[in-house]
Amino acid sequence: MRNQAIDPQGLNWQRVSERYLTLRLLSLAVEAVITLALASIPLILHSLGIWSGFPAWLAWGLPAVLLAGFIWRAILVPRQVRAIGYAERNEDLLLRSGIFFQRTLVVPYGRMQYVDVAVGPMERLFGLCTLKLHTASQTTNATIPGLPAAEGARLREHLSARGEAQLAGL
Repeated sequence: MRNQAIDPQGLNWQRVSERYLTLRLLSLAVEAVITLALASIPLILHSLGIWSGFPAWLAWGLPAVLLAGFIWRAILVPRQVRAIGYAERNEDLLLRSGIFFQRTLVVPYGRMQYVDVAVGPMERLFGLCTLKLHTASQTTNATIPGLPAAEGARLREHLSARGEAQLAGL
């Protein structure tokens, strides 16, 4: 992970699991198959002569445009996954994401109300989880997707303890 102008200097960024890339690509493939199957119904009906009044250019164009969009998204997914990272500091947790519009979010440990670990069926299959940080402000709620389950549990306990320690010091 390269340091960008928006990143503080001297940080060791932790990346999400490589299995998260596989999960994202598999999810995109399932979405593409279902969407393209539905978008191809007018093409099939037009080709069989059942819906001959439907414009042929539209029957071919709709699936073609959708396919191009899915290919573009599949090209972007690996870069999006590589751009996700987090870094633990003494007073706060930094979260990083984005390719075109990069974002570095700083969440002070003392502002964390609770830390949640969520696991969906596909994440469970890949041994991954999503860590959710909840603060008093809705704008600083943050998530770290694609963490290995053990790392998610470790972070949940560590961040909760750090948050309680920071609050006790107030």
